[in-house]
Amino acid sequence: MSSTTAIILNLSSGPDTEDDVRRDLEKLLREHNIDAKISLAHSGEQIGQMARKAIDEGCQRLVAAGGDGTVNAIASLVAGTDITLGVLPMGTLNHFARDLGIPFELEGAVRNLAEGRICQIDAGEVNGKLFINNSSLGLYPSIVRHREQQQERLGRSKWVALTWASLVMFGRYPYLHVKLSVDGEEIMTSTPLVFIGNNDYELHGFDIGRRAKLDDGKLSIYVPHKVGRFGMIWLTIRALFGRLRDAEDFNAIEAREVIIETGRKNLRVAIDGEVISMQSPLRYRICPKALKVIVPAEPANDT
Repeated sequence: MSSTTAIILNLSSGPDTEDDVRRDLEKLLREHNIDAKISLAHSGEQIGQMARKAIDEGCQRLVAAGGDGTVNAIASLVAGTDITLGVLPMGTLNHFARDLGIPFELEGAVRNLAEGRICQIDAGEVNGKLFINNSSLGLYPSIVRHREQQQERLGRSKWVALTWASLVMFGRYPYLHVKLSVDGEEIMTSTPLVFIGNNDYELHGFDIGRRAKLDDGKLSIYVPHKVGRFGMIWLTIRALFGRLRDAEDFNAIEAREVIIETGRKNLRVAIDGEVISMQSPLRYRICPKALKVIVPAEPANDT
């Protein structure tokens, strides 16, 4: 295996110490005959700097060792190039790796780098910003922002802060007045949430929130109408029984492009779990086959 494999290891993604993580990773790389350069990052800024340096040095495989935020940062740099993206899921949720069938255990994930196949998948984009999983506006970005404020000001853990932020924002339950332009048609509604996925998300049963395909060349847009708190609970129940797409107070749309306007100049937008401010209108599009990714040789699903 050539040394053109570079690994960016985000040490803020997990609880283990720097020495333990690096030692375990180096051992597994040797066992699977992978010659790779490991760079240790402690911040999002460092992830970008190290990834760009690896690209400049001619790496052919760039591996994101961290959570979905780490994968997003590196995928944003390799999208549309010949560089192959590898993933070692070491974050909290690892939605991207899960939907691709990449093992969560470090040994299995390293083995995937050695034995996996290359698959071309789509990415989403909003106002030039790439996303690998999803983007949203409304309730969820407000919850994330409130969670971050509690962590910064009160020193609460991520999960405690998230619980309190969810309760606070659910109590306020803010609405957005939005206009969606999809394939020449306009949809105007008031909603607590607009969710835009990179490909189709399951909306029923125990697979809710998963994607069976990441190469179908479409965005999935989900917009609940102006329903109250109990209405949102009812939508959740319908999802569990596989009836969400039939709900009259819920829109599920597929498109290659969508423009979203709210009348506000700036909006908080969640992109793969991170919240940034963007200028309106928001222009979403799918980028077909934008990423080359290493996935299991025997796929767990139809990606």
